[in-house]
Order: sequence, then C-alpha cells, then structure tokens
Amino acid sequence: MAVEEKSIPSSSTLILTSGASGRINAMFSLRVMRSLWLLIQAFVLLLLFPFRRQPRRVAASTVAVDKAAGESDEKKQGDGSGGCCRRTGGGALVRIPTPWWKAVAMAVDQEVASRRTLAKRRVLQEDEDDNCARDFSLFNTSHTLFTQSWTPTNVKIRGLVVILHGLNEHSGRYSDFAKKLNANGFMVYGMDWIGHGGSDGLHAYVHSLDLAVNDLKLFLKKVLADNPGLPCFCFGHSTGAAIVLKAALDPKVKAQVAGLVLTSPAVGVEQSNSIFTVLAPIVSFLLPRYEVSYSNKKGMPVSRDPEALVAKYSDPLVYTGSIRVRTGYEILRIASFLQHNLAQLGVPFLVLHGTADTVTDPEGSLKLYKEASSSDKTIRLLDGYLHDLLFEPEKEAIVADIIQWLDSRVEQK
Repeated sequence: MAVEEKSIPSSSTLILTSGASGRINAMFSLRVMRSLWLLIQAFVLLLLFPFRRQPRRVAASTVAVDKAAGESDEKKQGDGSGGCCRRTGGGALVRIPTPWWKAVAMAVDQEVASRRTLAKRRVLQEDEDDNCARDFSLFNTSHTLFTQSWTPTNVKIRGLVVILHGLNEHSGRYSDFAKKLNANGFMVYGMDWIGHGGSDGLHAYVHSLDLAVNDLKLFLKKVLADNPGLPCFCFGHSTGAAIVLKAALDPKVKAQVAGLVLTSPAVGVEQSNSIFTVLAPIVSFLLPRYEVSYSNKKGMPVSRDPEALVAKYSDPLVYTGSIRVRTGYEILRIASFLQHNLAQLGVPFLVLHGTADTVTDPEGSLKLYKEASSSDKTIRLLDGYLHDLLFEPEKEAIVADIIQWLDSRVEQK
C-alpha cells in the first residue's frame, strides 16, 4: 500500500515558533504552580507544627532538686520562657506552654496598647492653641477605634468634616489641616481605621476593608447625632478615600453627607506584578499576614518636600514595613468594586490627584469624574505633584482650594 507523502508547508517556521511560545508559557505556568504548591505545603506544615507533641519526660530527681535549690514557683514562672507552671500530684513542676495563637494575640494586644498610648499622649501634649480644642475618644464597634476631634473655640461652627487617613498612616498626621478647617468654622473628626494609629488590630493588617467601611458609617452616625443640623463632609486620602467612596454608595450615607473631598483616591491602583493578581486570593487566604517584600514603601517618594518625607517615615505610628498580602488584596478588591460602581455615586465631590503619583493612578480619578452621576463634581489634576498632596510644598494652596470648595457648599445649605 502506497503512502502519500506531503510536503511541509511554508508556514512551518511560524508553527515551530508558536510551539516554542506555548512551551515557554507552559514552563512559566509550571513554575508558578510549583511555587504555589510550596506555599501550600509551608502553610500545612505551619498548621501542623503546634500540634506536634514531644514525649513528656520528668526526671525522677526533679522534686529533690527543687527542694534542695529552694526555688520558688514565682521564680520559675518568671523566667521569660512563656506559658505557666503547674505541680503534679507527686510535686513535680511541669511547664504548660502558651498556645502559639494566644501568644500571637497577646503580642498584637501589647503592640496596640503601645500605639494607643502614643496616640493619646500626642493629643494630650498638644501645644495649647487658643483657636482650637483637641481631644480624643475610643469608639467601639466590633473592635475599639481611636478617634479624635478638633473643635474651633473662637468662631461659629458652620459644618463638620470627618477625616479618613490613607494606608499605613493615622489621623494625627492631619492635625495642621484640621486646625485650618477650624479657623474657617469647621469642626473636625478623625478616625484611625482598623490596624492603624491607636486602633485595634495588627499594625497595617486589614482582614477586610468592609470592616473599615462599616466603621465609618457607624462613626458618621455618631458624629451627626452629636451635632444635629450641621452639614457634614467627608475627607479621604488614598485608601481612606476608597473607603469613603464605598460608604457614600450607601443610600443612607448619601442622605447624610453634604459632599466628599478626595485626594489621590485608590480607584486605580498600579500593580507591581501581574502574577500577584492571580495569586493574591489564594495567598491572602493561606498566609494573610505575610509581608510582600518587593512592595516595601519605606522611603517611597510620596512628597517632593524632603522634610515631609523624614517626618512621615520617622513617625512610629506610620507603618514602614512591606505591605501585608491580605491588605494588598483588599485594596485591589475595593478598587475593582469602585471601578464597576462609579456611576452610582451621586454625592457632590471634589477630587484632587497629582499627575506624577506612583502609588495610585490619576487615571482612576479621571474615570471617577467622568462616570459618577453626581451633578456637582470637580476634579483637579495637579501637574507633577506626587501622592501625599497635603504634604507637598504647595500644600497651602491645596488646602485653600479645599476650604473654598467647602465654604461654597455650606453657603448653599
């Protein structure tokens, strides 16, 4: 039987190139899967480790040694090794180690207490200002939040401004801004959202930004109840602006606030690595507190003012470590949510964004301005400005612009 011979088509080079490309993609995918498998294995080992038990061995001479040495139980318990001590029926001293998850929780609680003490001290040690009275309080939701207020003393209060800081910082950084608002008749409130400043939670760790959104709603309700009849505005920076935006999509909040001021909002977020988008949901579930080393923002140029950079990154209440996986994933999630729901925003707003911002994308602010259904909306794209607009060399002009916008809306009310 004859076999028909066919010549290789002239497109063979293209076919081979395509095949090679496929093999490269397959190898890359294989490497990603292997890395993911290693992460899963590490996580499983981490889970199993606390339950591995060593055989308990108590020396026969333990009791005799204890008596001869004459050591007290208190001394044994205070040797710094953790856990507690208990004597068995035979008098032998057995150490009961503290479970690892309790040890972690205790360490976080101690760290929160330290941050909260510092946040309180800063308010109490504030230089006396005849035009402003600064105070703090603890606000309880499902956790405890550190909040503070700046009240004008020599001018009539015409409105309220609630400040929500950005990722890794705290409300105290906006004290100068708050005092300028005070001078123009605005009472100001600041809330450290979960994991930040003097509030509960591991520093810079946010399990869900929806917690922060809900906390803001509850805090707004309290602020309005304490100040009936006054128009209320929300100011948000970066991730704080994203939280404000998501809260403002709630019809109840829309009815409560007179307007929003947003600086560098995290509507568009630049991703350091596209693979992170694929792996983030998995890794954030397996290792939520893990810090992504390539995203360390310590010393990142968020301002063109060198003194402002030094002040920020030397502040112990500002987190300067690498971003935690879960926190990064939550920022991607809220940005994606906003991108798909901008048309539902009907609240008056002013958005300001620097064109040289490398943290959040100014195109996201432009998209917000174009798609929002608000009839009263204003955008300022500031040429060459960086991320922290209220800490740029031109901050006085920026604050004046914000106050002018607020003044005109209060007059309308």
